[in-house]
Amino acid sequence: CYHCKMNMKEGDPAVYAERAGYDKLWHPGCFVCCTCGELLVDMIYFWKNGNLYCGRHYCDSERPRCAGCDELIFSNEYTLAEGQNWHLKHFCCFDCDCVLAGITYITVNDKPVCKSCYMKNHAVV
Repeated sequence: CYHCKMNMKEGDPAVYAERAGYDKLWHPGCFVCCTCGELLVDMIYFWKNGNLYCGRHYCDSERPRCAGCDELIFSNEYTLAEGQNWHLKHFCCFDCDCVLAGITYITVNDKPVCKSCYMKNHAVV
């Protein structure tokens, strides 16, 4: 088995993945996504750099995912903030929803806030 390295027993079912090449076989329970461990026997699988992936994690390896909407970002313009990727329109002030991409913001209780909302709602007077 390509995954567990145990011998395949004669007569036991084995999974063959065409994209992986003719020299690789898996036990049905070992044919899983390398990221989440989802069983891929009856699913569409992806093969990349010697690893099996479910659809979600293969796509995550190709494109970033927006922390705001959890969808893939296909645009070339997006922002990286607070250690996560965001569509430009989804990285917003927690108080007024104005877009924060490219402008200065302050985090209050781990939530981004624009400067004017910070001064109005959170700053000590």
